[in-house]
Amino acid sequence: MSDKMVDIFLLPGDYFVGDGQHRVRTVVGSCVAVTLWHPRMKVGAMAHFLLPGDKRRRANPAAAATYGADAVPLLVKGLEQLQIPVRQCQAKVFGGGAMFGDLMRGSDVGRKNGDCARDLLQQHGITVVSESLYGEGHRQVIFNVRTGEVLCRQMHPDMVPALPARALV
Repeated sequence: MSDKMVDIFLLPGDYFVGDGQHRVRTVVGSCVAVTLWHPRMKVGAMAHFLLPGDKRRRANPAAAATYGADAVPLLVKGLEQLQIPVRQCQAKVFGGGAMFGDLMRGSDVGRKNGDCARDLLQQHGITVVSESLYGEGHRQVIFNVRTGEVLCRQMHPDMVPALPARALV
């Protein structure tokens, strides 16, 4: 295996399954990122989902992992296709932050997303070994599939510099 890493960036609704030559990145706010990693096989998977999902949602193949209810099964299926024993994987969960402070008071989509991820992983018999959930702001997440290490940096909304105003011409 080469020492060179291939960087993958997940947008909302994306997922990835691959081997140790990959480093997977994303940024989540109220969304949730789930990583699964098999320590012996050095294979992992990551999804970035926006909403928990329910039976009333419409399937949209263009955004396969938009809903947690679809994203986690997609990770499981992808790992199983590589002959990875999913119940031996370690899960890590990130995100579910409150993004808009008082503006969205009472909206708990981030908490619902985090709870959904935990529930789905438990249903699949996968142990969560680490999480960084809830709070305020967004998180930058970097998953090194070779080592299983996930770096996470939470940015409080006050720490993000405001963009300069631009005049409309």
